[in-house]
Amino acid sequence: MPRRKDFSGSDTVARIQGRDAVLIESLVHAYTRHLYNACLGMGFDPHAAGELAQDVWITFYEKAPGFEGRSHVRTWLFGILHNKALERRRQRSHLDLDEITERQVDERFDGAGSWRSPPVSPEQFVLALETEKLLERCLDNLSENQRMAFVLKEVEEFTSKDICNVLGVTLTNLGALLFRARNRLRECIESAHGEKSGPRKK
Repeated sequence: MPRRKDFSGSDTVARIQGRDAVLIESLVHAYTRHLYNACLGMGFDPHAAGELAQDVWITFYEKAPGFEGRSHVRTWLFGILHNKALERRRQRSHLDLDEITERQVDERFDGAGSWRSPPVSPEQFVLALETEKLLERCLDNLSENQRMAFVLKEVEEFTSKDICNVLGVTLTNLGALLFRARNRLRECIESAHGEKSGPRKK
């Protein structure tokens, strides 16, 4: 298995500030898939996820001269993603959510209800949510910070310190965010499974 590039150190910071083409290309290859998968994990459809990941790189390039290396470049990228995701949700708030969900089901699931291309392993995403409607409904129960904290922790495997840097929260606040996110997702899934199985016979 190839070793992941570190992309740290003063030389990397200087090259980012100078918009070094070779380094930026390496960063794009290293992190685009992670950004895209995180977008899917936050409930964006594949098309929106691709656009969002592209927006992150555009902003990254624009802001590159101001990068100071106080956090790892990966953390900085996901900080940009977090802000872009908030912007995107505000922009799409007027859309018909039922229409969005229908399109997502067609794009992500085959006729048998299986993922066409799973964004993450079922184990990582809480007991394999059975349908896109359930995924959308359960994720909608989370606040933006809870959703992002959950995806970064459970899918991207960020350290708690890095998640705090992305979200701009304290370690204590992060613990509360993750606790509430996991509880709400569990309650949502259990509730949906209960509705599916129906009331118990006496």
